[in-house]
Amino acid sequence: MIGAIIAPVFMQPKVIAAQITNRSLTLQAGAAAGGSNPGGVVNHLFNFTVPSSTAIQTIEFQYCTAASGTCGTVTGLTTTSATIGASTSAALSGFTITNTTNADPYISSATAYTPAANTALTVQLDTVTNPTTANYTFYVWITTWSGANKTGSTVDTGTVAASTANPIVLTGTMPESLIFCTGATVSETSGVPDCTTATAGNVSFNQLFSPTSTATAKSQMAASTNASQGYAITVNGATLTNGANTITAMGTATTSIIGTGQFGMNLEVNTTPAVGTALTPASDGVNYFGFPDTGYGTANTFKFTSGDIVANSGYSTGTPTVATDAQIYTVSYIVNVPGKQPPGTYTTTLTYIATATF
Repeated sequence: MIGAIIAPVFMQPKVIAAQITNRSLTLQAGAAAGGSNPGGVVNHLFNFTVPSSTAIQTIEFQYCTAASGTCGTVTGLTTTSATIGASTSAALSGFTITNTTNADPYISSATAYTPAANTALTVQLDTVTNPTTANYTFYVWITTWSGANKTGSTVDTGTVAASTANPIVLTGTMPESLIFCTGATVSETSGVPDCTTATAGNVSFNQLFSPTSTATAKSQMAASTNASQGYAITVNGATLTNGANTITAMGTATTSIIGTGQFGMNLEVNTTPAVGTALTPASDGVNYFGFPDTGYGTANTFKFTSGDIVANSGYSTGTPTVATDAQIYTVSYIVNVPGKQPPGTYTTTLTYIATATF
């Protein structure tokens, strides 16, 4: 009779744990490895809903080879360096991690947390080393306990599955590149200078040559390079010629003077005469570094000497020094003639050469 009275005092009540719902494990990228990389040091993000409103002090994450039954050892898994990550629910801020037993970390608090029924929780475990086998499924048994450090009784349980995967390694090569084109016009495609839009290079002046006004014309060119020292663009050719007759090339940068023999060019927006378009996109020292070179970069001042560098990717330094995205230059040409200039059709062929230094 005494035994019958005492025995019930020491018997643990049988507890039937409720099923944790809406549960998932997301393998997140770590500092140097993708989330599902075999053997990668990554973060494990658990999302789940606890159905009970019973107080809990421990949440356990037991890594296993099966969803139920015998747990089994997950090859290569290491949780002894795990820490609590930033995405963990604020409601669990008083919980600390115990990771001394590999594959069985848990977070625990000396103070009970009583969730409302069907409360969604998030626990992030950082610096977990994934199983080392590729394309390998493993399981984590999630258990909440009523007491600290896995004491008391289990409250709710649930299992999640995750898998490692072979990483897909993509390899591509960006070769040394110089994109350069010239034409009467060059346009943009989706906001990017596009050499496939360059038109033919046959350009006519806007008027007949006259000793009382300045004739103008324009052409365009676009350039980009990934050369570490950038590019330099030279102009090559002769002045305008008709048989033995020529129009004097402006060997020194100077202004337009009506009634004087002058053939020159620049890469600026001019007011005297009104011709030219700004460099597009404008140089910003971040992606765009184009720069009209000395002698060709001052508004209303023109020059022509065959072999001159007329532009470079130096971003106002005057020296090609850096790679640059594509920009469109507008080259403006002027012609002034004296009253005695012999009649006829004057032509020249100009060749622009872009040289990149890698």
